Amino acid sequence: MTVDRAASDEPAVIIKRDEATGVATVILNRPSQRNALSHEMLIALDAAISEVARDDGVRAIVLTGNGPAFCSGADTRELAGGPNDGPHKPGPGGPEALRRGFELPRKVILGLFDIEKPVIAAIRGSAVGAGLDLACACDIRIAAPDARFSAAYVRVGLFPGYGGVWFYPRIFGMAKAADMMFTGDFLNADEALASGFLNSVVHGDELLERAGALAQRIAAGPPIAIRLAKTMMHRSLGVDLQTSLQISAAAESITLSSQDHAEGMAAAREKRAPVYRGV
Repeated sequence: MTVDRAASDEPAVIIKRDEATGVATVILNRPSQRNALSHEMLIALDAAISEVARDDGVRAIVLTGNGPAFCSGADTRELAGGPNDGPHKPGPGGPEALRRGFELPRKVILGLFDIEKPVIAAIRGSAVGAGLDLACACDIRIAAPDARFSAAYVRVGLFPGYGGVWFYPRIFGMAKAADMMFTGDFLNADEALASGFLNSVVHGDELLERAGALAQRIAAGPPIAIRLAKTMMHRSLGVDLQTSLQISAAAESITLSSQDHAEGMAAAREKRAPVYRGV
């Protein structure tokens, strides 16, 4: 995996696997920079997402940040006036080079959103700008009480370039999304929970334990059915009900013919816990 060694010898992204449960924890690991997304960190995160996507032993993923913040957004040292080079910093290539600079962020956001395995964001501290968009790309979000969220792009004269204009209206509703994008105001954890953005708020000391327990529960479920459910849920956002039902019939035919379905039915009749193998 490519790592960011600009600030230390530690990898910018760490993967921890629990082979017994099928859960992988992907950790953003630039705590001194509040896990800001440098170009090198985006390379590492893209590699990590691809790695867990290919690993058949991984059935559920937890995404979290090391240190006091989840992710403070794009690394401001790589933006206008900052000391470091980066794909979002104006240069001789002009606007076209800046547009191409979003190819890697697009891969990361789509990688999280489209990965067939469920992704749980475990959030403490700030999730700001691109960090908020990373959380939006996950399927389930659990936060500590100190979590706070902002579409902060407008605070520095920017457009939400990491998918916010697609995510925010779908998650928060059009009016709240407009408020967030036009003002950059923060939501605290309770407000984010009330809005439906967060699934739950738990004590900070319990955050990773609760996220891990949920990931383990999901990982113990039928992998084929869960993968298809996630894929269809996302695809159905852009189709009408009739089309969704037609595609769902094809997806359900796959699960109906699976050994996991037979195992689930047998376990229900025998009053025991099913053991799903993903076949």
